[in-house]
Amino acid sequence: MVSLIVRLNTVLNQAAGGAGGISLLLLRIYLMPVLAQAGWQKLTNLDSTADWFGNPDYGLGLPLPMVMAVLAAVTEFFGAWLLLFGLGTRLVAIPMMITMLVAMFTVHWNNGWLAIADANSWLADGTLLLNESVMASPEKLAAAKSLLAEHGHIDWLTASGNFVILNNGIEFASTYFVMLFVLFCFGGGRYVSIDYYLHQWLRQQASKKKS
Repeated sequence: MVSLIVRLNTVLNQAAGGAGGISLLLLRIYLMPVLAQAGWQKLTNLDSTADWFGNPDYGLGLPLPMVMAVLAAVTEFFGAWLLLFGLGTRLVAIPMMITMLVAMFTVHWNNGWLAIADANSWLADGTLLLNESVMASPEKLAAAKSLLAEHGHIDWLTASGNFVILNNGIEFASTYFVMLFVLFCFGGGRYVSIDYYLHQWLRQQASKKKS
């Protein structure tokens, strides 16, 4: 029995090792459109983004808002393309992780975990922070549906899916941070990134110099 477990573990380790590069490639492909879209949105609305970054009343109240807006936009948009091709993966992941942390703690933290309010979730009560606005989300959704049923074309409006309440918690930013952290730890992936081939070329050059 023990030998069977050892053999099975060996097979699984070999399979996981062979597929490691593919898993990292999939992470990069998944993150690219998400981050590129966020960056492009900031680049094309730079003044309003900077205004929101700097305004303490309805925004984040950050210092040097235009500088912060440009840095965030450039990091997300151009960094997303670098991630897609696996060029400078670990280096690019660092400012992107910082961007996710800033988003988590300055934008989403007060709303708890959930990105989309879900009355059936054990987190629907605003767990992490008992935010009354979060806790009221199911009631908000019920009220919105009631108003639409009475005054709007609710069947047409919901033909492609149900309405949801944006909870705006840290769920998405946290998920992206974890994915970026994995890329920071393991790089772009063997055989599937420019980083891999660049590293191979640099090793060859170093070997030539030694010989």
